[in-house]
Amino acid sequence: MAYPGGQLSEEKVFKDPVHRYIHVRDKIIWDLIGTKEFQRLRRIKQLGTTYLTFHGAEHSRFNHSLGVYEIIRRIIDDVFVGREHWDHSERLLCLCAALLHDLGHGPFSHSFEKVFHLDHEDFTQAIILGDTEVNKVLRRMGDDFPKKVAEVIAKTYKNKLVVSLISSQIDADRMDYLLRDAYYTGVSYGNFDMERILRVMRPREDQVVIKRSGMHAVEDYIMSRYQMYWQVYFHPVTRSAEVILTKILHRAKKLHEAGYSFKTKPVHFYSLFQENVTLEEYLRLDEAIILYYFQEWQNETDPILSDLCRRFVNRNLFKYVEFSPTNEQMKKLLELNALFKKAGIDPEYYLVVDSSSDLPYDFYRPGEEGERLPIYLLMPNGELRELSRESVIVDAISGKRRTDHKLYFPQDFIDDLSTKRATKKKIKEILEG
Repeated sequence: MAYPGGQLSEEKVFKDPVHRYIHVRDKIIWDLIGTKEFQRLRRIKQLGTTYLTFHGAEHSRFNHSLGVYEIIRRIIDDVFVGREHWDHSERLLCLCAALLHDLGHGPFSHSFEKVFHLDHEDFTQAIILGDTEVNKVLRRMGDDFPKKVAEVIAKTYKNKLVVSLISSQIDADRMDYLLRDAYYTGVSYGNFDMERILRVMRPREDQVVIKRSGMHAVEDYIMSRYQMYWQVYFHPVTRSAEVILTKILHRAKKLHEAGYSFKTKPVHFYSLFQENVTLEEYLRLDEAIILYYFQEWQNETDPILSDLCRRFVNRNLFKYVEFSPTNEQMKKLLELNALFKKAGIDPEYYLVVDSSSDLPYDFYRPGEEGERLPIYLLMPNGELRELSRESVIVDAISGKRRTDHKLYFPQDFIDDLSTKRATKKKIKEILEG
């Protein structure tokens, strides 16, 4: 079934710093971009608290979603068209799923989700299937079309090739966020030859494969992803900001449950605190709303909430030291907990272990948890070979998970313990030891 209106009478373009131009020729895409649910993504940062580390990282989920759409558009209109295994009737489904794949992200995304036990993918599907402007646009393609789009994003759609374009170990989502995040953070780690990768992509029955001649471009892509995670996404200063953000939300929830009388009542948080937020309430949340409360809560009478909000708003972040969860280190952590309490510093909010972990590339291993669809190379004789079987570089990192632990604390509070010199000295000895 064709979308009413079909193609736009004149192509629309968005000027983009990563892809130069984003081209919109289909009216359904133009209509989806104009919905209030999609426009909300302008008010959700792509990288959460990373702007407090890399000041250029102010770009939004809106930017990224357009970028993923553009990569998919180029793949299916320029590379796949006319090729075996590609069903061109799936074109609009792919484009819509690419555009809408991040629709359900909330403010400060992952930190927000952890505190309130939310899942942005569930909200993405709820927006697509619910009483929304997005749903009304999609239903013009047929009553079952929103369900198909939601299935692609949920990775349950019957055509696995369509799913792999948007969600796999070499998909349009990852390619855009690596290039975009590298651009806006001002680093070179995330750059790779996307043009080359797109040229050597080929459709197969269940997934995208890469011509053997493009292996080195894929190696570069995987190493770029590895470097971006450890140099940008898991940057310890960004994690410090996330720790404080998380503790603010925990403190506000705890105060609400205890009947504390807020000067600025957290009306937008009530359903979140009770963990029964409706779709309508969720869609009203964006980072402007959250930052408004943080700004106001600096003046609350609760000293912990007030202090944490001042820290976040004014970027007075926690310091950190390396931490390994060994028996010896855990004993030191218990000792620090006791010393913090003795000093009048609540360790629940001011002594935090944060861990980050990444698996740069893996392939499916029978009997192990999780499905990891490998990257396959298309050999000159038509055979498919899993990437790490051909690449020495990828083989060296396959299946190797790297984990980093940091212990975060307020250095200024410790420095101010002038009346408790023995406690201060002991705390410093443990942290510096």
